[in-house]
Amino acid sequence: MHARIPGHRAETLGPALTPTDPRSLRRFEDERFLTGQGFYLDDEAVPDALHAMVLRSPHAHATILSIDAEAARGLPGVHAVYTAAEIADLAPLPCSLAVAGEAPLIVPPRSPLAGERVRHVGDPVAFIVAETAELAREASELIAVDYDILPSVTELAAANAPDAPEIWPQAPGNLALRYRLGDGAAVATAFAQAAHVVTCRVVNNRIAAAALEPRAALGRFDKASGRYRLSLSGASVHDIRRELAAVLRIAPERIDVACPDVGGGFGMKNVTYPEYALVLVAAERLGRPVRWLAERIEDFSGGVHARDNLTTGKLALDAKGRFLALQVETTANLGAYVSSLGPGSATTAPTPAMGGLYDIPAMTMDVRCVFTNTVPIDAYRGAGKPEANYLIERLVEAAANRLRIDSATLRKRNFIRRFPYRKPFGAVLDCGSFGSNLDQVLAAADRGGFRRRRAESRRRGKLRGLGIGCFLETSRGAPNEDAWLSFRADGGIDMTVGTQSNGQGHETSFAQLLASRFGLPVERFRLIQGDTARVPSGGGHGGARSLHMGGGALALAADALIEKARPAAAELLQAAAEAVSFHNGRFLAPGAGEVDLGSVARHVAETTGKPLASHGARRNAPLTFPNGAQAAEVEVDPQTGEVTLLRYVAVDDYGTLINPLLTEAQVHGGLAQGIGQALMEEARYDPDGGQLLSATFMDYAMPRAMDLPAFELSMVELPTDANPLGAKGAGQAGCIGAPQTVIHAILDALRPLGVTHLDMPATPARIWRAIREAQQAKD
Repeated sequence: MHARIPGHRAETLGPALTPTDPRSLRRFEDERFLTGQGFYLDDEAVPDALHAMVLRSPHAHATILSIDAEAARGLPGVHAVYTAAEIADLAPLPCSLAVAGEAPLIVPPRSPLAGERVRHVGDPVAFIVAETAELAREASELIAVDYDILPSVTELAAANAPDAPEIWPQAPGNLALRYRLGDGAAVATAFAQAAHVVTCRVVNNRIAAAALEPRAALGRFDKASGRYRLSLSGASVHDIRRELAAVLRIAPERIDVACPDVGGGFGMKNVTYPEYALVLVAAERLGRPVRWLAERIEDFSGGVHARDNLTTGKLALDAKGRFLALQVETTANLGAYVSSLGPGSATTAPTPAMGGLYDIPAMTMDVRCVFTNTVPIDAYRGAGKPEANYLIERLVEAAANRLRIDSATLRKRNFIRRFPYRKPFGAVLDCGSFGSNLDQVLAAADRGGFRRRRAESRRRGKLRGLGIGCFLETSRGAPNEDAWLSFRADGGIDMTVGTQSNGQGHETSFAQLLASRFGLPVERFRLIQGDTARVPSGGGHGGARSLHMGGGALALAADALIEKARPAAAELLQAAAEAVSFHNGRFLAPGAGEVDLGSVARHVAETTGKPLASHGARRNAPLTFPNGAQAAEVEVDPQTGEVTLLRYVAVDDYGTLINPLLTEAQVHGGLAQGIGQALMEEARYDPDGGQLLSATFMDYAMPRAMDLPAFELSMVELPTDANPLGAKGAGQAGCIGAPQTVIHAILDALRPLGVTHLDMPATPARIWRAIREAQQAKD
């Protein structure tokens, strides 16, 4: 166990925007982003490229009786119209995540274009390729599709009802997977002996990532070499290459996948989409590059969604309020198809985070993954961890209310205190200061002065609430990662790594960590990422893994590079290699002088004809556990249900920080997304006709700057031994901690009126209705 490390406070930046911590460098990337020099996929000029358009199903569930595309094919400038019949040689899109359930996961075939049947609004039906995007759109309007509309089910709660429409014949009851975990006997015994049992049924609402840059792809085919190249706005290029190779029925080595700058991903761009295979097939058959850019409505109706599950949790407590057992039952939506990583969001992903920060001796999970006539579900910021933390935190609040115990006191009574700590499902936590973090956030939020503030709000006819919430992230993603370092002739160093930046600032933070190890200026380092032709392998983006895995691999590569350089340094110093040490960019030998790393690198290149280079590999790396305590203060208008988020305070532990400013930025983004889910975001379908009701920003509410307060963040640096840096990962934390914290604040405001439960999103209409129902119940 580590000794307690004094906390670093990442100060809110003032008008001069001057960081107070010397590690808080501004992102090198920002110069090109802010001056219009960022290079996103649609910026690439390809003069001879054709443009593609996707014709999508307007129906949630229907049989395709016929498709007449002759008028579209006859339009001058249209090069091809593909339907399922024209791409019958392609294999179905795969699901790469093998989740072990009571029976094997049912993965129905998913062709890049729907054949006999469509299963959600937005399902691709035809792929049109023309000289211009406008012409492709015109051609799409000439295609006549004859549908026989079938009954559909879009509501999760109705998916496994006895009379629900069957979406796939191989999945009776629309059940794709039953996933169970835990010691049922131990949980049953604990509940039988419990003095108190609390139950909470919670909704994790369906949401869409809505990245600033929509999905895009550019396919090329080189006839001479027989090689494909796909450029995309995405991440996880090696995983996408592997899955595309399966669809095209070729070896992965025949495809290169690359992405330039990416305008946001949040997990939804880690997925292999039908359009990726289609642009490659079209490029091969037509002999010209083919590009496709999604419209926003296509990202809502054709890109993956996230969350969307119903969970009932039961928490057993003894007479003193100590937690004895947790029982979790979840129905999780997979959508119409099984997406690349979709089944993990409700099964394997939440497992290590289940139970949060609390010492709970026994737990069980029982998850039913079901099909519905909706867009497939896949990973989104946190992927399972927000759901697990939301459940346990709602249960803790319910238990505190039932036992009439202060919720902070109840939390501290049950926090994990001894490390290493093995959770019932096997995850091992190596360190944490959970009680101290909670004390700090309560002090920062001025809990003692809340009554005064509540009274002031009441005088103005408003309801004020203060909510607290804790979270436990489990960070790693894929367990393996590689990195390579190589000196260039100009003295710079190339950092080649298999992780992927989607705006996190890797060009800066990775350079910082190597600059400190090598004693070199940060300007000497160049990041190479996101291209399977240049990066041999990699686990990509996801799971807050960049510093933990990519940074850890770079640190190992740095150590390896110094060791490879040591004999050459000894040769230059005319000293024994074992007598040579390295410090602050220079090799030193007692009595022999010193030589800088750059000179050694030039010597290696001159004598061997090869650059000084190294490789670092992380294999089967352990999880890290970012965590924190957060508080929100809200004001609710009881006449309209409108919520104003007044303050948001957090004391979080992300381990060692490389760049506190960039860490704070990541937390800001996560908090905005978590608050968005709590208050307003929801991808909704019409339960009768299956239409997507939130297919544009006119209908899908996103948090704006005016909806958010100035976040007050403190970061506690408690290093982990899980990687050479001591870093734990911060990319998903805000999204994991915010939902329960905001909902608790709203419930605290509404409790005097008799409102004890509220589901996300806590829209004004939902809050207004809850107030009226509580009043009617009193009357």
